[in-house]
Amino acid sequence: MLNLNSPDSNTNSNSNSLSDPVSLNVGGEIYTTTLDTLTRYQDSMLGAMFTGQISTLRDKRGNVFIDRDGKVFRYILNFLRSSSLDLPEGFSEMRLLRREADFFQIRPLLDEIRRRVEAGPLSLRDAPRGAMLLVDVDCQVRVLHFNLRRAPENYELRTCSVRILTAEIFCTWRAFLVLLCERFSYRTTQGPTSPLPSDQRHNRIKLEWVPRPDELPQDQYEKQQYRGLVVSDSWATQTHSGDLCDVIIPRRSPCEVKDMRGFVEELLTVSLAEGFRVDSVTPDPMDVLNCRTLQLVR
Repeated sequence: MLNLNSPDSNTNSNSNSLSDPVSLNVGGEIYTTTLDTLTRYQDSMLGAMFTGQISTLRDKRGNVFIDRDGKVFRYILNFLRSSSLDLPEGFSEMRLLRREADFFQIRPLLDEIRRRVEAGPLSLRDAPRGAMLLVDVDCQVRVLHFNLRRAPENYELRTCSVRILTAEIFCTWRAFLVLLCERFSYRTTQGPTSPLPSDQRHNRIKLEWVPRPDELPQDQYEKQQYRGLVVSDSWATQTHSGDLCDVIIPRRSPCEVKDMRGFVEELLTVSLAEGFRVDSVTPDPMDVLNCRTLQLVR
């Protein structure tokens, strides 16, 4: 990739090197828009990029290249066009959108995201009566063999047990599943990833994760393509000094879900707060945190 601006060019020549329409390559997704749209908020990162204050790159086809999430950028671009944050029904990547808006430093968009987060994704008044939540959980133990490198040509065969945890969740209230997708996320080498409903009707989610045992090295854990599950607390705003705008940060660091008991505890915390009550527990109704099947109604 080549730098869009030559080293000895000045700000005016940088800004004049672009003309409408502008083609963008954002993480592999191609967008076409105007300079007026991109510079609508000149104190933003995009405003700085397209007024020559920050150097930019071009891909091999001449598109301005931005190494960010391309799919979520469509909502950012539409906000720049209309000053309205229009998200599809069941949108489950608010955390990712929030992170991208923070990177681009678009203050009105961050304010709108903060407003929606503070209002909460659900409204109890809109919840259907008789909503049902059914959860099936399972834990399978598998023996993993791997080579531990001791020296350039010295490997030691090691063995450890890993727990494959799965939770299949069905809910007649689709909005509640959206809340769970916001609450839980996978921890991967590419960063946090929100789970997605497993069918187009958004009534089912299947979670599968593997807590890393201490005896399993991180590189071997990643080699097996295992991923952890984390839960984040509610979000708050914090004002940074200087030229940076208000950003949204978690009140605490994401907490890893290390066992099924911890998952059920977090699930109950969320569901009971939204008006559900426990209807049945299997196998032992007196030991809800160690259940295999859990049914809640609202």
